Amino acid sequence: MRTTVDFDSAGLTIAGHLYTPDRPTPGPAIVVGHPAGGVKEQAAGRYASRLAERGFVALAFDAAHQGESAGLPRGLENPAQRIEDVKAAVSFLTSRDEVDPDRIGALGICASGGYVVAAATDQRIKAVATVSAADIGRQFRQGAQDDQDPAVLTGLLAAAAAARTAEAHGAAPATFPIFPPDERTARAGGQHVFDGWEYYCTDRAWHPRSAKEFTLSSVDRIAAFDPFRFIDAIAPRPLLMVVGAEAVTKHMTTEAFDRAGQPKRLQWIDGASHVDLYDRHVDRAVAPIADFFGESL
Repeated sequence: MRTTVDFDSAGLTIAGHLYTPDRPTPGPAIVVGHPAGGVKEQAAGRYASRLAERGFVALAFDAAHQGESAGLPRGLENPAQRIEDVKAAVSFLTSRDEVDPDRIGALGICASGGYVVAAATDQRIKAVATVSAADIGRQFRQGAQDDQDPAVLTGLLAAAAAARTAEAHGAAPATFPIFPPDERTARAGGQHVFDGWEYYCTDRAWHPRSAKEFTLSSVDRIAAFDPFRFIDAIAPRPLLMVVGAEAVTKHMTTEAFDRAGQPKRLQWIDGASHVDLYDRHVDRAVAPIADFFGESL
């Protein structure tokens, strides 16, 4: 069953969907974070609903400043706030009769894979899983494959600084597009860029509330973010990282995994790209995730 809920995160109202299983209560629960630019109705909702079918309470929610959640300016991607949203979601779950507060885990998809790892300084999170985990700070600094011209970040940071000054003088928040404008441009950017464009900008998974642009004031916040720096602090709580064997970003997962402490598990999904795990291979990914949380919670 899916219920519309809301909760507070640093003074902002966060909109969520709570998926509850048909089982005696209380029981284990999982916070599910969406990719950067996504909304709870997309990948996070798919995973949450599948986990509820397997006996878990699961909470998918829109990040502050995005989707149906509160926060101005719209389209702000703020890692510090995203981490606080995860912790606030845990707080919300502890208040629910359906949830055993000592059996709460966190699942992050793409950028939220980094956010849930960083949020795991909150000891109430008893187990952490990621799908297509991405270091969004590294991606802005170096590109998805670490081959980005440094001039790209320099230009973005200059634009962000200028936007902040303009806003101080009364201008509206400036934004930049997340995706290419059309299929031709997306294909020219390579398979990873095309996959993202196809998922968010076509009937594959288009949603009217998913972000198509971020504020320029997001850039300096993201560029300074290092989500996996303290991944070893999750231990001795368990960690599962699920990654597509064809994902351009798989090095982000494997490098983070190498730095993590035990117990930890790396699950490869053969034939899957980064974005394929958002929709095309969800059931293949959910199976090991459900087993992992079943053992860990």
